[in-house]
Amino acid sequence: MGKPYQWAAAGPDSYDCSGLTLWAWAHAGVSLPHNSGMQYEATPRVAQNDWQPGDLLFFGTPIHHVAMYIGNGQMVQAPYTGSQVQVVSAYRSDYVGAGRPGV
Repeated sequence: MGKPYQWAAAGPDSYDCSGLTLWAWAHAGVSLPHNSGMQYEATPRVAQNDWQPGDLLFFGTPIHHVAMYIGNGQMVQAPYTGSQVQVVSAYRSDYVGAGRPGV
């Protein structure tokens, strides 16, 4: 939390959106590509009413953002330049789908 957003960064000092999810899942032994669209393609779909902590949530058409669901309607994300890793509502109007790594 609070680490700065930096395009193409995958931690531990800064992150972009897919770098954050890549870093988190790598610590669980799961390899993901460093691109939100590729992470969408690499994970099986999960229905919105079946989200579990750790699921990846994808946004935009074409997909340009990914965040990780943490439960209770919240997600952790690295949203854009000038921002920091933060917890926000998981519900956005540009939601595309969810994926579950490691399945």
